[in-house]
Amino acid sequence: MKKITNKAFLYIICALLMVSTSVFAQGDKQNEMDRFSPINTAVPLLSIAPDARGGSMGDNGVSTSPDISSQFWNPAKYAFHYSKAGVGLSYTPWLRRLVNDVALAYLSGFYKLGSNDNQAIGVSLRYFTLGEIPLYNLGEEIPYNRLNPYEMAFDASYSRKLSESYSMAVALRAIRSDMSDQSDEMTPGSSFAADVAGYLEKYIVLGNSEALWSFGFNVSNIGTKISYDGGETNEFIPTTLKIGTGLLYPLDDYNRLGIYFDASKYLVPSLPMKRGNTEEEQDEYDRLKREYNSMSFMTGIFKSFGDAPGGTNEELKEINFSLGAEYSYNDQFFLRGGYYYENPNKGNRQYFSLGAGFRMSVFQLDAAYLISTVPSNPLDQTLRFSLSFDMDGLKNLLK
Repeated sequence: MKKITNKAFLYIICALLMVSTSVFAQGDKQNEMDRFSPINTAVPLLSIAPDARGGSMGDNGVSTSPDISSQFWNPAKYAFHYSKAGVGLSYTPWLRRLVNDVALAYLSGFYKLGSNDNQAIGVSLRYFTLGEIPLYNLGEEIPYNRLNPYEMAFDASYSRKLSESYSMAVALRAIRSDMSDQSDEMTPGSSFAADVAGYLEKYIVLGNSEALWSFGFNVSNIGTKISYDGGETNEFIPTTLKIGTGLLYPLDDYNRLGIYFDASKYLVPSLPMKRGNTEEEQDEYDRLKREYNSMSFMTGIFKSFGDAPGGTNEELKEINFSLGAEYSYNDQFFLRGGYYYENPNKGNRQYFSLGAGFRMSVFQLDAAYLISTVPSNPLDQTLRFSLSFDMDGLKNLLK
């Protein structure tokens, strides 16, 4: 037999904290607690904001101005990027309040094609390591094996301006998730997915100033289900619809303020719920579970808009919101803030975020900090760091 290590115990406590926080935030009413039903998905790597800029604005980035990390938020923005090419690296030490070797690394870049700079290709690589987990036999102090579970995703995108103010993009993604314990019961899982995104920006006159209004959407991770047991059980990856809008307003010749709002929803069906303990109810529950397990990802997308047990009211609770702001001075110094809200019955991720950035002609450095607004959240005090390089600036410097 195997015994639970200290680190594995911390992972379990972390998961329980996130669940219990969501439940008890509802108060002491039993009927409220019974409605706790978050959307179940695999490969959490795909849902984690990897960069410091988006992370500092409440995980907001569908309609923000283009940056090197746009591959995650909205690859259609690359067609509007001011530079010819760029590359960036982000690093997030994850769950530092619990463990010290869990982290997310993100490498991204883009290159504009043609002389008109109206199309671009982008690539990114995400790697999420869960550290080292020793395995013990019961009663022994020396581990007989050590595991290094991880998740990773590689994607490539193509974006193109369809007009002076609107662009679209498509991205293809390969996903690998290895949570196996080197036994016959668990195996690494793989999946393939695609994104479809659009981005619009127009100048509008507000008072005596000309502001930039933006709108974006991204249907991300449209892809095959993933299995960790050779196909016996199939889990949905986090297919997500994100829609956002924003306004970048010039305060004067040097100071600008951007306000951005995003709404998102998992396009994943709800898990079947057990209604009672009678034999008929158990048979019905087993039937629904089999249907859920065999359901295709496309069927799941359409079903996700109307399958919540609580009807339309619960469907609306599945929508998450984020509000972000970014102040910039001379496009060199940046201060950012934001808030993210998820309904308590659907996961209860609620937090403020803060951040700052500094840009030179060649590189930009950004940092973000998360402050949870619900108690006992293991993601509280999460830090993110991003470093990006502008190839045009580097080229001019070398000249």
